[in-house]
Amino acid sequence: MKKDDNYLEYIPIKNERIQWRDREDDLIQLIVHRNSLFERIIRKLFFTPDKFKIDLDHIGSFIWKNIDGEKSIYDLGELVKHEFKGDAEPLYERLIQYLNILKNNKFIELI
Repeated sequence: MKKDDNYLEYIPIKNERIQWRDREDDLIQLIVHRNSLFERIIRKLFFTPDKFKIDLDHIGSFIWKNIDGEKSIYDLGELVKHEFKGDAEPLYERLIQYLNILKNNKFIELI
């Protein structure tokens, strides 16, 4: 990403290695497997689980469901604004921060 690019034009794409499922309460649960060599060694030494689960809230689940590799960040913001109205404000600040968290944890990438 270049500093002069418009961040809202980027398109988020889900990492194919991240599994996810719809829970019964219509929220999303991300399932992250810990399969690297280092993680496998740690699992053996400290008896940690082979995967961990992250439960998303309503807005996070809505955004995750709408990341399709075609919608830009701006498009996602418009969908969130329409669905959640004032509950999502300040909209783009929160959306960008959330997507940066997903990106930094390698759940998505931005193209």
